[in-house]
Amino acid sequence: MADRKLTIIATKGTLDWAYPPFILASTAAALGMEVSIFFTFYGLNLLLKDTNKLKITPTAAPDMPMKMPFGPQWLRKIDFGPKVPNLLWNIPFMDPICTSLMKKTISNCGVASIAELRELCQEAECKFLACQMTVELFGHDTSKFIDGIEFVGAATYFEESSDATQSLFI
Repeated sequence: MADRKLTIIATKGTLDWAYPPFILASTAAALGMEVSIFFTFYGLNLLLKDTNKLKITPTAAPDMPMKMPFGPQWLRKIDFGPKVPNLLWNIPFMDPICTSLMKKTISNCGVASIAELRELCQEAECKFLACQMTVELFGHDTSKFIDGIEFVGAATYFEESSDATQSLFI
C-alpha cells in the first residue's frame, strides 16, 4: 500500500465536471499515490463507454466563461458569459451549441479527451468504484460501462477511504 492515498467521490456527469476527477486522479497516481474514485449518481456517466453524450449547460453554470474557440483574435478575447442575460441561455439548442464550443476549446488547448484521461487513470491502476445502488436506481445497463470497474456499495467506499490521506468530493 502506498504511503499516501487519495479517494475521490465523483457525483457530477457533465462534460465540464468530467475533467476534475480524472485530472486529479491521474496526477496523484503519477506522484505515487494510491487512488480510488467512487462514482455515484450522475458521476456514473463518466464510466460509460460512449462519453460523446456528455454535455455542458450554461444555465447550470452561469459563471462559466464563454469565449469563442475560433475566429479573429479580437473575437476570441471577448468573454460572452457575463454579457449574455441568463434568459438567453434557455433558448432551445443552447446546450448543444455551448457543448460544441467547449469541445472545440478543449481541442484547441490540447487537453486530453475524457476517454484518454480515463484510460491514463486505469493504466496507473486507479480504482474505479461504481455505486451499485445508483446503477440499480437509475436502471443502468452495466454492459454500457467501460471494463475494469468494480460495482460496490457505499460501505465499500467508506472502507476504501478509511486510511486515505486525502479525500475529495467533486
